[in-house]
Amino acid sequence: MGSMFRSEEVALVQLFLPTAAAYTCVSRLGELGLVEFRDLNASVSAFQRRFVVDVRRCEELEKTFTFLQEEVRRAGLVLPPPKGRLPAPPPRDLLRIQEETERLAQELRDVRGNQQALRAQLHQLQLHAAVLRQGQVQVHKMKAVYLALNQCSVSTTHKCLIAEAWCSVRDLPALQEALRDSSMEEGVSAVAHRIPCRDMPPTLIRTNRFTASFQGIVDAYGVGRYQEVNPAPYTIITFPFLFAVMFGDVGHGLLMFLFALAMVLAENRPAVKAAQNEIWQTFFRGRYLLLLMGLFSIYTGFIYNECFSRATSIFPSGWSVAAMANQSGWSDAFLAQHTMLTLDPNVTGVFLGPYPFGIDPIWSLAANHLSFLNSFKMKMSVILGVVHMAFGVVLGVFNHVHFGQRHRLLLETLPELTFLLGLFGYLVFLVIYKWLCVWAARAASAPSILIHFINMFLFSHSPSNRLLYPRQEVVQATLVVLALAMVPILLLGTPLHLLHRHRRRLRRRPADRQEENKAGLLDLPDASVNGWSSDEEKAGGLDDEEEAELVPSEVLMHQAIHTIEFCLGCVSNTASYLRLWALSLAHAQLSEVLWAMVMRIGLGLGREVGVAAVVLVPIFAAFAVMTVAILLVMEGLSAFLHALRLHWVEFQNKFYSGTGYKLSPFTFAATDD
Repeated sequence: MGSMFRSEEVALVQLFLPTAAAYTCVSRLGELGLVEFRDLNASVSAFQRRFVVDVRRCEELEKTFTFLQEEVRRAGLVLPPPKGRLPAPPPRDLLRIQEETERLAQELRDVRGNQQALRAQLHQLQLHAAVLRQGQVQVHKMKAVYLALNQCSVSTTHKCLIAEAWCSVRDLPALQEALRDSSMEEGVSAVAHRIPCRDMPPTLIRTNRFTASFQGIVDAYGVGRYQEVNPAPYTIITFPFLFAVMFGDVGHGLLMFLFALAMVLAENRPAVKAAQNEIWQTFFRGRYLLLLMGLFSIYTGFIYNECFSRATSIFPSGWSVAAMANQSGWSDAFLAQHTMLTLDPNVTGVFLGPYPFGIDPIWSLAANHLSFLNSFKMKMSVILGVVHMAFGVVLGVFNHVHFGQRHRLLLETLPELTFLLGLFGYLVFLVIYKWLCVWAARAASAPSILIHFINMFLFSHSPSNRLLYPRQEVVQATLVVLALAMVPILLLGTPLHLLHRHRRRLRRRPADRQEENKAGLLDLPDASVNGWSSDEEKAGGLDDEEEAELVPSEVLMHQAIHTIEFCLGCVSNTASYLRLWALSLAHAQLSEVLWAMVMRIGLGLGREVGVAAVVLVPIFAAFAVMTVAILLVMEGLSAFLHALRLHWVEFQNKFYSGTGYKLSPFTFAATDD
């Protein structure tokens, strides 16, 4: 989990590859997939590079292999996959492969011209189809090696090639061992050592089959900067949960869970992996994500007490109609005239206590169940939203500490948390306080949280809306003033600090240069292997050139945009989390409509035994198809996209920049597959 929390440390290494062993070394690195080569010949045309002739020969061979593949398929044969992992062939084998494939291609052209006379020869040629795929893989690897060698520069003595590559610090011993083993075969020695660099290193986050889909969600927004906090470990929990809040239904979640579980259990079958359907591949790559989404939907479905829109009585209800009837003395005539009855929780014995888990099933029979659920889900959405956003702001603390920007803790993180929690955190406090302190006996005079929250910003009071607790107006006015006081700190704090630090460094720079001129090069301390992590990273993201060109107006404008975005975002983002309530309501109502318009009609028509056997089968089939097509696919996709938006916009922008780039190692893995 340590590598998931933050990207691994990556170093820039310089490789000295003797010309005799360069091909072997690069081929070995391609098998291991450890390094990403940097192009040291970016200014050189592709037609002027050292190995352009070898690359062209490989491309001509690829064209020949393509022709042979088409002929084999036209003959109705199936190309078997190569057995095992094929290494890149030695350069001396390229001529042999070229001559053999060209001979096969020419003979196939001759056979196709006079098939009847040369049928026997065609049969012999078809036997070569078994090794056709192997040769094609080897040529692809050889071409990849030469393309990598074209990115190397030549030493002044022309005896070795010099390459630069990014490599994980954890993989440096494996890199050294691979170079040593591959170069010893040619009787020479290849060398790799770490060099300092001012460029931002690429981001490397190792994933497995479980975490890959969640990391993909984060990377779709943007690859994180080097050593930036990675949201993926928290997305593993928060994404399925927010999806389930909108999709909560035991039955629908169970169907999704079983579908994902089937893919997980069959993930090692060759037929499943080899499927070419794009829709299937999309579902298969996200099978573990679907698994958790279904599992969390089952959990929230139990909380909502909904299974295909029907409530279940797992535990006895906390409401008693008999106690209300005995207390009120309802007669048969009264019941005949009043189809709607009210249960008063203040009457002894009517309300026995809360339901052990989730919503009481009696609410599904109540006429005001929609109003009750709307109030519950709306307040729950606001609570989840404020907690989610506050957690994102807290995660920014780890970035500030790691990058040496400790001034941002007091000048940005603290004002942001004060502004967010002072206003909307207080709204969450009001909701929870009212839940805990306002009982049924005081329901008639219960204060309105909405009116209190509006009066909080207007510094006013409504006499008809009683206070929740003593001195409430003073507390609310203090919180508003405190939140507004954070705005100038957030706006001016960081720019003033950067300008002060900039001027202080300019004053110290002449003295530092004199000391550097006096000191010899060998007397300097050891250079950092990765200059970006020690200078740019620890100095708050500004190197010496940027410090020398610091423009106050640009810094102030950037901070003003950040301040306006955060302050307005606290309002809009909190409102955005109400989509949890809206989507949950829409899903519940669609489920109810589908049950009422399909299954309820079918059950009404099928009361007789003979009719039920004929009617219920097609009606249930229609219900099942529409459940999958509308509620699982369409509603599931809608909830997925909304959960994605909440993570990208409302959560990740609090601490995650997403302005990095991935480490793309030179590897033969795609060729082997």
